[in-house]
Amino acid sequence: MSTQNKADLVVIGAGPGGYAAAFLAADLGMEVTVVDPAENPGGVCLYRGCIPSKALLHVAKLKNETEESKNWGIEFQPPKIDIEKLRGWKDSVITKLTGGLGQLVKQRKINHLHGKAFFLDSNTLEITLNDGTKETLSFNHAVLATGSRPTEIPIFKTDNPRVMNSTGALELADIPESLLIVGGGYIGLEMGTVYAALGTKVTVVEMLPGLLPGADRDVVKILQRSLESRFENILLNTKVEGITEVDGAIKVCLVDKENTKQELQFDKVLVSIGRVPNSNGLGLENTRVKINAKGFVQVDDQRRTEEPSIYAIGDIAGEPMLAHKASHEGRIAVEAIAGHKVVYEPRAIPAVVFTDPEIAWCGLTESEAKEQKRDVAVMRFPWAASGRALTLDRTDGLTKLLIDPETEQILGMCIAGPGAGELIAEGVLAIEMAAVATDLKMSIHPHPTLSETLMESAEMFFGHATHVYRPKRK
Repeated sequence: MSTQNKADLVVIGAGPGGYAAAFLAADLGMEVTVVDPAENPGGVCLYRGCIPSKALLHVAKLKNETEESKNWGIEFQPPKIDIEKLRGWKDSVITKLTGGLGQLVKQRKINHLHGKAFFLDSNTLEITLNDGTKETLSFNHAVLATGSRPTEIPIFKTDNPRVMNSTGALELADIPESLLIVGGGYIGLEMGTVYAALGTKVTVVEMLPGLLPGADRDVVKILQRSLESRFENILLNTKVEGITEVDGAIKVCLVDKENTKQELQFDKVLVSIGRVPNSNGLGLENTRVKINAKGFVQVDDQRRTEEPSIYAIGDIAGEPMLAHKASHEGRIAVEAIAGHKVVYEPRAIPAVVFTDPEIAWCGLTESEAKEQKRDVAVMRFPWAASGRALTLDRTDGLTKLLIDPETEQILGMCIAGPGAGELIAEGVLAIEMAAVATDLKMSIHPHPTLSETLMESAEMFFGHATHVYRPKRK
């Protein structure tokens, strides 16, 4: 075992948070080592999450538009799906992105150890390399960026390939005739959108009374109406009581809030009920790092743990479990290590659900405002009044602003409709810059665009939006 290796900074995990931290540290002149078993950086996001799912969602959107185009006077022959070619294209996207990151590692002269790390103490790691050999690495600072994994349910623990998690679903081994998705969160709904577009009969079961817990109900209703037309069934207030392997299928026992049971059979089942942080098996008990009851590493506002030499970012450091939040935290942690005056205090972390329509929100939500009993002015601009939405035949959308009625400050934004994930960035900027409704109203937006709905939502606050009538709030 070698004990000669030393690093100024070691980053454990090379997902969007880890590689963002490593790259910035190298740019600031630090000697950086990254520990991750994959050949190139990328983490779950690039290899088994955000990127492959969005590639497949793009295909689903294209497939759906070929069917909708008949309303516009254009009819296509039913598309032929080459599953192997589709899978190959999805994989090529992953390879290009991760390969590019690998080149950036070399250009920045970062040492990439392909393996897994274990803390021997607060300044020493034991690295088990992919080939089974071990070496030790001493460091001045470490950044934990080990991410998360799918939550498991005991009754779904089986070696049957017909029961999948999100990773298995993204492999796209085949197109099942029927699919049960357990969990009505964003991962399940995104994968359901993909499989439904490819021809699978999709059923979603959610134990809570609504899809997408945490999102405002008015925008969720817009999405649910769309999904109801594409999915076989959406079962709310329903839980899975048991599963049975039968010949060529999975039999599932479902129980609703009235305690009524039903048994249904599906070709495959996707279990998507959330994720848990990868905080175990790292040797953190050999340090002063503290982990809470949910498995998250406790950090301060610079992402520093109870052990001064160790920082934690991304999914392991708490909600929300989002790649862009991890990247931001990674840069904050590195700047803190470099001695800069910096603190993690985002006012608006955007959340995007890449279904069709997309849903995106940032800042204060209407649900949170009600829970806090906070007086807010809620401006809803219906896309039926948008010229650009009409040209896209997508008038089901909505743009919503939450505004402080006294200061006129923009507190939150929520959008449902195609491109919501791109549009929400303007809301993030407005909230971070403490913009007021007048700022947004007076900013000239291009016409005809969906971005105009943000400007007109602000105009509604003053009672004189051009394309809708709403008396001024008293």
